Amino acid sequence: MTPTGPCNAPDVVDVVALGESMVTFLPSRPGRLADVSSFERGIGGAESNVACVLAAAGHSVRWVGRVGDDAFGDHLVEAIGGYGVDVTHVRRDPCRPTGIYFRTAGDRAGDAHEVAYYRTGSAASAMSVTDPDPAAVRAGRVLHLSGITAALSGTCLDLMRDLTARRPGRPLISFDVNHRPGLWGGTDAPTVLRDLARGADLVFVGQDEAWGLRSAEAVRAALPEPEVLVVKQGAAGATVFEQRDVTFVPAPRVDVVAAVGAGDAFAAGFLSATLRGLPVRERLRHGHLMAAAALTVPGDLATPPAREHADRLVALDDAAWGRLRLGPGWTEETQRADEEVRTS
Repeated sequence: MTPTGPCNAPDVVDVVALGESMVTFLPSRPGRLADVSSFERGIGGAESNVACVLAAAGHSVRWVGRVGDDAFGDHLVEAIGGYGVDVTHVRRDPCRPTGIYFRTAGDRAGDAHEVAYYRTGSAASAMSVTDPDPAAVRAGRVLHLSGITAALSGTCLDLMRDLTARRPGRPLISFDVNHRPGLWGGTDAPTVLRDLARGADLVFVGQDEAWGLRSAEAVRAALPEPEVLVVKQGAAGATVFEQRDVTFVPAPRVDVVAAVGAGDAFAAGFLSATLRGLPVRERLRHGHLMAAAALTVPGDLATPPAREHADRLVALDDAAWGRLRLGPGWTEETQRADEEVRTS
């Protein structure tokens, strides 16, 4: 699959990512939120995470969203723009605040993990079919969306239904299901998310969020419409269904620091390789490497591996790929090694 979105418009970019970004507060030590006395500020948001990783990997990327006309909004726009992301189409809302959230330091898959969101009534929840600018949203080879946006408000859901409607001339629609049960209340989230996914061209879904379906094949049977379906299977790896072809690639072993941002990084790696026209096996391996970068840092965003080094790892034979073990600092080490080779 190769993106076929608009290529001749003067403001065209590789990827437009639309969604809410929030200021995150990461605890200075493990423990319950009630017991932690200090936090470090960061940024978080599925779509803006993807945008930042793609920009750091050398792609032209635009983030479209809404933030409050407040200090936290200033921070988000400056921080995301600092990655090289185009933030000129981010709207500032004078009446609604920028969303924030706090989380514990532990792995969010554990029972002790806590997340406290303060996003109800946020500026991003006011997005609608007429806001943001439709031309700015569609001026990319790929439009990346997630199911989180659909949960923010009724107008956000209307926007997502409009963007995933199949129509001539649209960019390639990438959709990460990102099922977060705590955001949906009594809404029938599985039905809504499946309907949105059926309108996309490329869909990412975690096996653990696939509505109780027990195999990648069952997920494909439930979502036959997308041209490409990526089923993420945690530490085991990921399976891609592309037309009649099925490809599984195991994930490398990773010394995990925090399991946050890995899914967004995986999507960015897969999208980057898709934009480069790489075969599906290489797309999956690039996704795994980007996820490994995120897994080995405490926050949502990590320094991606240098493209040259990532390409060398992706080209390993199956036995060598199976021996890979990646730990904290591995991306910085590979960047230093590549710089030494270039200057020697």
